[in-house]
Amino acid sequence: MKHLNILFILLFVLSFSQVRAQQNIFLTSDQPAKCQNIKTGKFLRVDMPIDEWVMTVQDNIQTEYYNKGKDYIKSRLDFVDDCNYKVTLIAKSEESYPMKLGEVMVNRVVETDRNFIKITSEYNNKTTEFIISKVEDMN
Repeated sequence: MKHLNILFILLFVLSFSQVRAQQNIFLTSDQPAKCQNIKTGKFLRVDMPIDEWVMTVQDNIQTEYYNKGKDYIKSRLDFVDDCNYKVTLIAKSEESYPMKLGEVMVNRVVETDRNFIKITSEYNNKTTEFIISKVEDMN
């Protein structure tokens, strides 16, 4: 039983440190945020393995590859201003993907620090926040 308690405490500390690590990415936030960084490039999520999710953005088309590159969703980006944009789903490889073609998410670049970008995304009356890293320019 004592070993079980130690294991539980260890898992708790590790999960807390993961959350803190994500928050600590933004040490010297860009002022103002460099929102143009989202407009073109190749991106990775900081909370996912490299081979699990990759996103590319070019010519206002965003393609997210997931399931180790086996599946994708493709969206059109419509920028409202420098930091706010609408993401309209235009294609998907998997019919069971929860979003339907034509549905729209509203995204906002909240903060940037070097190649890290914090984004809030609103869809279906829910807001999520995630951090991506720009790993390649695609000019």
